[in-house]
Amino acid sequence: MEKHKLFVIAGAALLGAALSACGGAGEAIAPKVSYIIDENNPVYKVIKEAQTMDAKDLYKKAMEEINGKEFTGIGNSSRGKTAKEYFINYLKGLDKDGNPSEEVKQAFPYADPNFNCTINWTQPKENSIFTMIDTDVKSSNHVISMTLIQDANQIAAKEINTGNFYNYIPKEWKGEDSNKEPFALQSLNKIFEFNNLGDKTFKNCWDFVRTGETPMFMTPQSEPVGRNWLIMLSQKKYSDILMNAAKALTGTEAERIEREANSLASKATEFKLDAESGKYGLAFAKLWLNQYAARTDDGPICNELVTTAAAGSSACIVYSKLRSIAESDTSSKKNVTVAAYQDGYKGIGGYMYKHYLQVLKTSPYPWTSCAFIHFMTCTHDGFAAWGKDIGGYCSNTTAGVNQDHSKDGGEEFPVLNDKGYDWWVGTGEGKGNLVVEDGAYCASVELTVGTWLDTLK
Repeated sequence: MEKHKLFVIAGAALLGAALSACGGAGEAIAPKVSYIIDENNPVYKVIKEAQTMDAKDLYKKAMEEINGKEFTGIGNSSRGKTAKEYFINYLKGLDKDGNPSEEVKQAFPYADPNFNCTINWTQPKENSIFTMIDTDVKSSNHVISMTLIQDANQIAAKEINTGNFYNYIPKEWKGEDSNKEPFALQSLNKIFEFNNLGDKTFKNCWDFVRTGETPMFMTPQSEPVGRNWLIMLSQKKYSDILMNAAKALTGTEAERIEREANSLASKATEFKLDAESGKYGLAFAKLWLNQYAARTDDGPICNELVTTAAAGSSACIVYSKLRSIAESDTSSKKNVTVAAYQDGYKGIGGYMYKHYLQVLKTSPYPWTSCAFIHFMTCTHDGFAAWGKDIGGYCSNTTAGVNQDHSKDGGEEFPVLNDKGYDWWVGTGEGKGNLVVEDGAYCASVELTVGTWLDTLK
């Protein structure tokens, strides 16, 4: 089937990153990228100065640069359109809803109610964002200033290691080192869910690939972070979790999984993966590719999963999609269970990827780019476009930037009670055990695991 050709999309482009990645193929290595810096580039000079500036002075510079003009950003999230409206309001001394705010005026004394600019936000589809960025950088008339982009694997190979992107980290930002290069706006989770009508149970991650199961999944042609997830399953941290979950199975399915894993033992050795658990990571990835039901968007998947007609079906989708489900006789959030929230659940709960904020080296408005990035990552209103819902976690750990959604669903809709970032990335019994995207690791096994996955039929 066509879905099994999905890995061809990025292989050739990632060779450079694979050859430059640090560490052995099976090691747990930290993300590492190599920015190509031109000290004389005017955009870089702005970023270097901006990183030392307080928010109010940075925002003032942005207003001087962009007032009366048109700014263009491009991103994998449509919510950038909401964030840019909040940003313009802030520069005018208004709250995110457009109301006069003394709090904003005190924090930003240079706010000007007469300030005027246009911010255009475009969300490309089908992985075309890289082509659009490359075309703009090479053009003689640069339009795009900054981007909110996903897929750390392709970002490193196509944009950072080629010199197209510069990294800006706000002075006030606080967070994990893993979110610094490239600079992350947020982490998002795609999780295993199932329709709880009927008599099927999913108490182990291997249940999603047992005989006859066809979990719905957004194809990596449409969203390549799914490709990174399947590659990441070969990393020891996650293949260990899969191995332990497999050993908790009993009966014919346990025997089936063990046979599948043992058939891939030599392949795991060839790829220099962990000798004991590597074969389980390859086995899960192979079974998933053989069995998933291909879809092009998570929204329709969620809309289908919650229906009475979908009893016993399953999916791996963005958690926040549940927020938009309207209750009816045939559709309900009550029909869906988050697999990892169940007592006694075994194995991985899904995966986590990130949105990264980067400034193009040819940015027409670098001050505004830095200020907008600062606003999104260092203020409650700036992150509110994403933070208002479950399943998205700002990289900034400063109190007040993120929002608590642990009681969003209450007792009526427990599926909406988000356990939060720390729980989801936690490992061991009673934790989310999400597979967290690591672009450097993906690159380090691109020529082995990635190439092998290309060949699966």
